[in-house]
Amino acid sequence: MKKYGKFAALIVVVIGTLVWLAAAGMTENKTYYKTIGELGQMGNQAYGQKLRVGGDVESGSIHRVGQEVQFILVQDKLKLKVAYTGSDPLPDTFKDGAQALADGKLDKDGVFRTKQIQAKCASKYEAKPGQFTPTGDTGKGTV
Repeated sequence: MKKYGKFAALIVVVIGTLVWLAAAGMTENKTYYKTIGELGQMGNQAYGQKLRVGGDVESGSIHRVGQEVQFILVQDKLKLKVAYTGSDPLPDTFKDGAQALADGKLDKDGVFRTKQIQAKCASKYEAKPGQFTPTGDTGKGTV
């Protein structure tokens, strides 16, 4: 019976360790999506916190400074300066006017530092209002 007790104790320790590692990993990888306005409202709480911020890349704002790419995200007339220092090349769709998501942290100097950028082409494939879609729907509710 002692063998079964030791085996059960070992199983409990292994399962407990796995649960602890999973919980710790989930806590470290949490990223909250915030708008630029919400980021500004957070005040000092925003500094050093891992966040995801989205917006449109301002035209003419993309500049390479050494190994860093700097640009400005715009959302509802609010602007956020972003500095990308990741090792991956920027997506092909990352250009002026593109929608972008940046995962990173806001520094005390007001620059959002990121190592991950996701970009979506600026509504290039969406139908313009009133234009026919492949299904013939104009978006106005009648065909």
